[in-house]
Amino acid sequence: MLFNSLAFAVFLPAVFVLAWSLHRAPLRLQNLLLLAASYLFYGLWDWRFLALLAGSSVLDYTLARLMAERAETERARKRLLILSLGVNLGVLGFFKYFGFFVDQARALLSLFGLDIGTATLEIILPVGISFYTFQTLSYSLDVYRRVVTPTRDLVAFLAFVSFFPQLVAGPIERAEDLLPQFLKRRVFQEARARDALRQILWGLVKKVLIADNLAGAVEVAFGQHATLDGLSLGIGAALFFVQIYCDFSGYSDIAIGAARLLGFDLTRNFAVPFFSRDFTEFWRRWHISLNTWLRDYVFLPLEVSARRRHQVRRRTQPSLPRTPPAWRTAAHMGFVFTLSGLWHGANWTFVLWGALCGLYLVPELLRRRPSAAGVVAQDRMWPTVGELARMVGVNLAITLSLVLFRSKTLGQAGDIYARMVTEPWLAVDHLQWLEPMALAAFPIVIEWFQRRRPHGLDIGHWPQPARWGVYLALIIALVLHGSVESREFVYFQF
Repeated sequence: MLFNSLAFAVFLPAVFVLAWSLHRAPLRLQNLLLLAASYLFYGLWDWRFLALLAGSSVLDYTLARLMAERAETERARKRLLILSLGVNLGVLGFFKYFGFFVDQARALLSLFGLDIGTATLEIILPVGISFYTFQTLSYSLDVYRRVVTPTRDLVAFLAFVSFFPQLVAGPIERAEDLLPQFLKRRVFQEARARDALRQILWGLVKKVLIADNLAGAVEVAFGQHATLDGLSLGIGAALFFVQIYCDFSGYSDIAIGAARLLGFDLTRNFAVPFFSRDFTEFWRRWHISLNTWLRDYVFLPLEVSARRRHQVRRRTQPSLPRTPPAWRTAAHMGFVFTLSGLWHGANWTFVLWGALCGLYLVPELLRRRPSAAGVVAQDRMWPTVGELARMVGVNLAITLSLVLFRSKTLGQAGDIYARMVTEPWLAVDHLQWLEPMALAAFPIVIEWFQRRRPHGLDIGHWPQPARWGVYLALIIALVLHGSVESREFVYFQF
């Protein structure tokens, strides 16, 4: 069930009415309703994978309780954690990467004259598996670290893992943030519900009006790259940057708004990333829930381990500096971003995209200077010339990296990069890009003026006539100019 479908337009109000009609009922009954709604939502994609979702949830619920209540030694706790990590990552690896690794093994063996055949097992990728797997993994890791006390309420835990607003494309929630919200009674607040509807509308505008309409121009740029010049290809890459942002952040806005309608607060997943002044700031503002997950569960453990090893070496070599060299931190960051690229998909284009994004961060890490803090031009209307130049530089570099992200093969990406250099300008019609460029500028302009707000349509403080004028204008634009084709969200494939 797509957020941008008529089915969801019926489903969400129905769940809203039923959920709040039970506001005086036992909390377990309310959670059972949300659990049933979430399983129905997911089952409409493919009911066969409901067992996988439920089985993964029950496994981590059970292992977490065993870790906290039955394991008497640290060694026993670690074994339970390894079992959780092994099963979850094994299932994720099988569904997402089995075909990729088989193809790579076949190609490698062919170099030595060995042929293992061309048949490949066709494996359907369960929607959202990368997101809910990371969510349950963080629960097991936090229980092991004693950051979270495991719940004994199985229904609440199952509802936490499968909560339909964020089930298939995040935000990736932590148990310490979302699970307690299932364990306490929720109170309806009209002001929150109104703002939730505004955020849902803004998400639909970004998805249906902007991202889906830009998709056609992006497909032309990447599908016909062999006939286009460097300028057109650069514009196409920039349009894809805006498309994927509006597509994914639009999903996140709808997810956060839908959850707030039901009395829940989800993590903000995007925070005006186009206005970042360095790469560190950009990744603090883009896909926040994934980047903080990788920071807390991959990067920081690597850093802590390196510091411990360094301190051990200093006992025998006092001349060593007090902290590990900056290049080691840069290497850890490069590994994390390469892993992030692999998380996005089983393709070398994603791996190299992640490695390139990690490479962008190296100069900043080696300088060890603090990243830009706060929203740009916090107390001013416009940025300084220096801030504007840095924002342009960051966005240009990210745009170039996204050629890898959008290309289906390394060969296609290489051809596009080559034509950008060798054919920078041809006598082709560049006017075709004016309309999509104007469309792409719309959400960026809106979010500049709303950059201090949680979302682009946070206008509850405006006079009522102005507010309703904006609502009606956006709804009319959606009806008249929204994409007639109901496209899936880009991140569903991950």
